[in-house]
Amino acid sequence: MFINIVILIISFIVLIKGADVFVDGASNLAQNFKISKMLIGLTIVSFGTSAPEFAVSIKSIISGAGDIVLGNVVGSNIINILLILGLSSLVHELTVKNNTVKKELPITLLLTTLLVVLMNDKILNGQTNILTRGDGIALLLFFCVFIYYLFTMMRNKIDEDNDNTPKYSLLKSIILTVTGIVAIVLGSHFVVESSSFIATKLGVSQRIIGLTIIALGTSLPELVTSVMASKKGEYDIAIGNIVGSNIFNISIVLGLPVALFGNINVGQFNILDLTVLLTSAFALYIFAAWDHKLRKSEGIVFLLIFVFYYTMILI
Repeated sequence: MFINIVILIISFIVLIKGADVFVDGASNLAQNFKISKMLIGLTIVSFGTSAPEFAVSIKSIISGAGDIVLGNVVGSNIINILLILGLSSLVHELTVKNNTVKKELPITLLLTTLLVVLMNDKILNGQTNILTRGDGIALLLFFCVFIYYLFTMMRNKIDEDNDNTPKYSLLKSIILTVTGIVAIVLGSHFVVESSSFIATKLGVSQRIIGLTIIALGTSLPELVTSVMASKKGEYDIAIGNIVGSNIFNISIVLGLPVALFGNINVGQFNILDLTVLLTSAFALYIFAAWDHKLRKSEGIVFLLIFVFYYTMILI
């Protein structure tokens, strides 16, 4: 137990330093290529920080722990919005660009709604709640639409707001980005492994482990990256990281394993889990669309919902 605590502390240090380097590298990468930092946030940053969720998902479904796969995704997406954007907006008020409100956030909201609908077979047709291979394929097809959208963004890659001279050369920016994401992934991996070991020893259920320890542990890359980005004034990276991660989590982290390996039983997940998942996505869209900002007051609302939800599931 003592060794696991030591590993936990060291892993957190690696995570935080890795995120610091990663944000600097990603920001300078955007400046070197003269492309939108939101595009960098939606792709390199979000997909990179979602690597731990994907690794846990594949490992869990192969070993037959479908509850952990689903709990990881549902929990991570809730944490991404309520905890991570909540904390990030407390660090500094986040500015949300018009294009994000009109395009990226509606895509996130639609995909989240689709997942909630797919998880409610009992309400729709009286059958057992199961995510089938067909559901997984539907989620993957949605991701294809998102990739098409990203390609249209790349075609208009010149960013009129990104005329600052890069602090680092292209090569150094790439090295910093790669080094940062490697440190983030390795750090989060050891955090999850040591935390899960301790929780298992204490007799915690798979659903609770998936929704809490693993979801929070695999969301650590998003957490430290978005908070660091907010602190450095890189708001597009902070928001793009969360939006892209939530889309990637549902469509790839969950959709790909289900499409490849078959059904996941949704039985252990209740209406509270899905209501909070959908509410968080709606709240993000409404707050961002209101005046294109996420203020400290809205961050507090996110955090209060987060505390309420996790108090309820732990009770």
